[in-house]
Order: sequence, then C-alpha cells, then structure tokens
Amino acid sequence: MNSSGKTYGSFEDLECWKAARELRSYVVAAVVKRLPPDERFRLADQLLRAAQSVHNNIAEGHGRFHYLDKVKFLSNARGSAEETVDHVIDAVDEGFVESAVLDEARRRADTAIRLINGYAAYLRRASREGEEA
Repeated sequence: MNSSGKTYGSFEDLECWKAARELRSYVVAAVVKRLPPDERFRLADQLLRAAQSVHNNIAEGHGRFHYLDKVKFLSNARGSAEETVDHVIDAVDEGFVESAVLDEARRRADTAIRLINGYAAYLRRASREGEEA
C-alpha cells in the first residue's frame, strides 16, 4: 500500500499479461505440439521462447520501480509478440500448420500488442502526472 492508500496489484491482474498468456497457450496448442519431432530443438524451441517472452517481459517490467524501466520491458514484450508471429509464418511456410493458424496467431498477437501499448500509455501519463504506477 502506498501513502495514498492504493494497493498495487499483481502483474497477473494486467489485461496485457492475460492476452500474452493466451497467445502463448494458443501457439503451443496450435503450432508447437503439431511440429514434427525433428523441429523440437529448432522451430519449436524458438517459438516457445518467443511466446513465453511476451508475458515474461510484462511481468518483469511490472516489478520495476521506474516507469522508464517498465516501458522498456513492455517494448521488449511487443517485439517478442512480433517474433512469435514471424515463427508461426515459418511454420506455415514449411507446411507444418495451415494459414488459418497464422491468422489466429496474428489476431491474438495484435490484441496483446494493443493492450501492451495501452498499458505503456497509462504508465507514461501516470509518470507525467506524478503518480506511482
């Protein structure tokens, strides 16, 4: 609790974190688990790391004190969401999944990015107004 009586929530309360987690869950179910065994340590590993990195960066940024640190991690999360989509494109190009899977991955990534951008904008406003975020 801070001096104004505000209780800080968990990163798990953030809508952007929830959307990033849904992106990761979708990618695991729709792509990673469908890849052939010889891709386990190549595309599957890269895809899983990128998808996990989205919500991991949101959580890590939430734990930082200064808004610039928080926003930097949100920027990293956005980049990881884009990387995740790029890996799904690779899976489509190689014939491992259908283009409909890519369409849904893009939709989920776009949702996560939109929410990340909104949270970053909130942090910037709160910083300018002298609030603790």
